[in-house]
Amino acid sequence: MADETAATRLVFPGLRGFYDSLSPYSYAFMRFCTGAIMVPHGFQKLFLGTAPVKQMIAFHLAPPEAWAYLVAVNEGILTLFLALGLFTRFAAAGLAIEMFVIAFFIQSVNGYFWTQKGSEYPLLLMLLAIAIFFRGGGKYSIDHLIGKEL
Repeated sequence: MADETAATRLVFPGLRGFYDSLSPYSYAFMRFCTGAIMVPHGFQKLFLGTAPVKQMIAFHLAPPEAWAYLVAVNEGILTLFLALGLFTRFAAAGLAIEMFVIAFFIQSVNGYFWTQKGSEYPLLLMLLAIAIFFRGGGKYSIDHLIGKEL
């Protein structure tokens, strides 16, 4: 990482030390945030009920109750694993698939912008999950600590 930064001409060269010291943690931070942003959505579904999800899914996928629980587990448990870097590729694949379905089959009728319940937000999460899927847990993950990745 330091070699890449050294080749870059910075607008504020005095910040090079700051960038160099924190850049090794940037991927872990991105992976953590991608997972952590979805955990509250999943916990809400797991502990407060899946009725709104079942209603939304009922128009698109059958049986809606089974899909609603799959979404709840995916968002609540697998995204927690993603944030921690445990079974990272599996968790990232689950998130990417869910966000693909949401972006292209459920919210695409509302257009692109998230302010109109469009596909912008799930599309962003899908792309982040795909990138994490290909990279894996990284150096700062539980997968790395146990020495195995899926």
